[in-house]
Amino acid sequence: MTPYEAAPYGTPPPMPETMPQPSGARSASAALHVECSREGFARARSFTRDTLHVWSLDHRCDDTTLVITELAANAATHAAPGTTGATGAPGAPEIRLGFLLDPTYLLVTVSDPDDHPPLYAPTGSALEEHGRGLCIVDALSEEWGWTPCPPAGKTVWARLSTCPPI
Repeated sequence: MTPYEAAPYGTPPPMPETMPQPSGARSASAALHVECSREGFARARSFTRDTLHVWSLDHRCDDTTLVITELAANAATHAAPGTTGATGAPGAPEIRLGFLLDPTYLLVTVSDPDDHPPLYAPTGSALEEHGRGLCIVDALSEEWGWTPCPPAGKTVWARLSTCPPI
């Protein structure tokens, strides 16, 4: 049970204040900047699947791809509108995806230019079209949270087990 499951309905879960730190043993990492666009999200999903395949984590591919998609969609919807791309020119804003492999877990991150914390709001109906992203992330990850990225922006992260399913 995660600390988020204990929160009363409608109450945001307590957020861990720091990202898990790698143990240093056999760590690997990968990162990608993507535009907040249909093509950018397709590229993010493809990059996720390819990275996990190289790391022999095919058994974690579906959950991880869904988590990274939800985090990227949240960044595009709530944080990236009104910002510009990395060049400063008008156009589709960019977000940064990160993957860190530790022997016991996979840490996935999405960094965006907005300082506001993510809002975890359990919905009243599973059939609602919007508002379930962080609930999905919470259900599929061992732990998740966010950290500020001075001078501006934040990183939302989720930790997933690398163990094969039983």
